[in-house]
Amino acid sequence: MRHFDRAPFRFAPPLREGRSLRLLALLAPFSLAAALGCGDDVTSPVTDAIPQVLATASSQSLVFSQVSAGGSHTCGLTQANLAYCWGLNTDGQIGDGTHINRAKPTLISGGLKFVQISAGYAHTCGLTTADNVYCWGADEDGRLGDGTLSVNRSTPVLAGGGRRFARVRAGTYHTCAVNASDVAFCWGSNNFGELGDKGAVFESATPVRVVGGLRFNNVAAGGSFTCGVTTGHQAYCWGYNRDRNLGDGTSTQRTKPVAVLGGLSFRDAIAGGSIISDAQGTETFPAHACGVTTDNKAYCWGSDYTGQLGNHQSGNWAAQPVAVSGGLKFRQVVASDGYTCGVTTASVAYCWGDNQHGQLGIGSGSFYTDTPVKVAGGLSFTGVSAGPGGDHTCGITSGHAIYCWGVNTQGQLGDGTTTGRTTPVAVVGP
Repeated sequence: MRHFDRAPFRFAPPLREGRSLRLLALLAPFSLAAALGCGDDVTSPVTDAIPQVLATASSQSLVFSQVSAGGSHTCGLTQANLAYCWGLNTDGQIGDGTHINRAKPTLISGGLKFVQISAGYAHTCGLTTADNVYCWGADEDGRLGDGTLSVNRSTPVLAGGGRRFARVRAGTYHTCAVNASDVAFCWGSNNFGELGDKGAVFESATPVRVVGGLRFNNVAAGGSFTCGVTTGHQAYCWGYNRDRNLGDGTSTQRTKPVAVLGGLSFRDAIAGGSIISDAQGTETFPAHACGVTTDNKAYCWGSDYTGQLGNHQSGNWAAQPVAVSGGLKFRQVVASDGYTCGVTTASVAYCWGDNQHGQLGIGSGSFYTDTPVKVAGGLSFTGVSAGPGGDHTCGITSGHAIYCWGVNTQGQLGDGTTTGRTTPVAVVGP
């Protein structure tokens, strides 16, 4: 395992939808040594394919079933099917009818009951008990799916005209969902073909069907690309591909699903959250994707710029899946902006890649590492969540507690402060 003592260069994207706060956090990282803390947060394994696990807030006032980390905010779902969010609220992504940042869990307005929640970069979507998707927050490119473009919402709005879905995943500038018949739909930005509609539209404020006739168990919207796993356990990706992040052996942009090479049998695949800010491909961190096979092995592909593939021999990138080093058996992995985290079948959380802001949770000031390192604290985890374009990570322990670590400038760790943490800290009650 190699550690690096200098910060990797970040590309500087143009500002969009209040991104100045995000860039300030990137350009002025807190002192890791001074930010040590203790705690932990996650969600029922963040991927839709993993069974939900109950978790309780540290104050015991809320009993959570899920947590989802976004760009600079986090959302959780209680056992009573109520959604709470905390952190940055510039675009209304907290969903409480205000634009006030929250450092503690805040109840979503509207009285809706949810069975799933997914925090994107600056928006949030949830699946209700009636199988409808509601979204709130930033709407640039139509990512809320309510038929409007660039009309931000601070409370939930119905997406897709009432179309029924079974799973939803909010990405950076787009959203994807799968219905009960395993058909995938996406909406929002389509600069790079990430909607999977053969590039028929530049953006869409309503769901468009992913072409190809494939049936998906789950689909994950990432930065400017998308990955999914079919009912036959084959991984497909589409969209941006400059960093070989589609895993098809090329760097060619794709506007419809292409099979990930290697002949592996996957049960889940996650598109990383690297921000692609314009049609020229300006990015913060080069993109990557990861997946877990049906025999619990973790693989990643795409850019290895900060060691996010977890395989120290992969070089600058891998154009098809490479095994994560260490021979660990994983229950789940999540790919974020330049780093990756996962939980093993032994309930131990590991992270690797960029660590400028403590988002690996390893309690050290190493800027990045290219092989898995245990999250500090000795906690027993059931799942982890790392959002698109974000620098914080959350998880759920086997003791049913929620913890987060990393950047906390907007209160996204949910501990009632804005102090960054390099080790897990418990989310407090509202």
